[in-house]
Amino acid sequence: MNVGIDKISFFVPPYYVDMTDLALAREVDPNKFHIGIGQDKMAVNKKTQDIVTFAANAAKNILTDEDKKQIDMVIVGTESSIDESKASAVVLHRLLNIQPFARAFEIKEACYAGTAALQYAVSHIQNHPESKVLVVASDIAKYGLASGGEPTQGAGAVAMLVSAEPRILQLNDDSVALTQDIYDFWRPVGHDYPMVDGQLSNETYIQAFQKVWDEYRRRYKKSFADFHALTFHIPYTKMGKKALLAALENEPSEEQERILEQYEASIVYSRQIGNLYTGSLYLGLISLLENGQLNAGDQVGLFSYGSGTVAEFFSGTLVDGYQKELLKDRHQKQLTERKRLSINDYEEMFNDSLDVNVDKEYKDSLLYSIATISNTVRMYKEA
Repeated sequence: MNVGIDKISFFVPPYYVDMTDLALAREVDPNKFHIGIGQDKMAVNKKTQDIVTFAANAAKNILTDEDKKQIDMVIVGTESSIDESKASAVVLHRLLNIQPFARAFEIKEACYAGTAALQYAVSHIQNHPESKVLVVASDIAKYGLASGGEPTQGAGAVAMLVSAEPRILQLNDDSVALTQDIYDFWRPVGHDYPMVDGQLSNETYIQAFQKVWDEYRRRYKKSFADFHALTFHIPYTKMGKKALLAALENEPSEEQERILEQYEASIVYSRQIGNLYTGSLYLGLISLLENGQLNAGDQVGLFSYGSGTVAEFFSGTLVDGYQKELLKDRHQKQLTERKRLSINDYEEMFNDSLDVNVDKEYKDSLLYSIATISNTVRMYKEA
């Protein structure tokens, strides 16, 4: 039985900052952002938009009424939780009107959590092939105004429907995971922004890919020649490329060119959005499928990484007719219709935080958004 991704879509807030504007405001050469880290735009959200609203807006694109009857599990991978005890997946389950007899829970391990959720979903479907699982990776990446990490911020969600006999990507039983207790990035309880050791984080990411790739090759007797493309967790688009270049160093030049060409297709959307944390690998997958040159039967490698650290390399096989299941026009329309913020507007939006201790009503144009705060509870506008 084949199990994998049957449907997939992303959602990002309808605002962005142009990286040239940000560079000039921070008195930095724009090439440091556009070329140095490989970012052109950065998604920004209002305080009435959180991981629940992103998740709901992403999932509504892919779910039919029949899907909602068959889904018996909802999993959200995130490192931007809105509550210390209640899972955002429980709220999402209600907003989407999924049948009541379903599990709903949240997974955390930095940016790896979406992959943990996906692998759990696959195992569930293997045991219950008649069911479906909704997996959503939803996050807000914030480091603070004028901070070192500011140009690697972003926000949004990727929603995936996992099922038997998937129509997009069949996941292969060939994953290799790696766990290391390293403090390259962490956010203690009570801190608004993460603590980051930038140099250690970059080194750990590159070394983690090399370790899981070497072990993967050893276990499964595979090489780059077996893959049409590889996708990576993308905190910023040059990060994945650094890891890939290090691993490709001893490969023939034509092999390097082939893999790197597809990598560029996988970062088209990330260059315009920024860091989605748990969703960044899967945003890269969507970008690859919608902008790359792939055919049914092609093998795609996926490298997932979460600081702290957990990494995993696994693969999938593209399904015949997968192109018909993609939402390329919807995704590109969403990106082109966003509003470009001035730096003043961006900074004002950034600093305008939600106070759950103050009862208040809000208005937002998004289909799903925070409508009211009442007794610290976020009440959402529903479709």
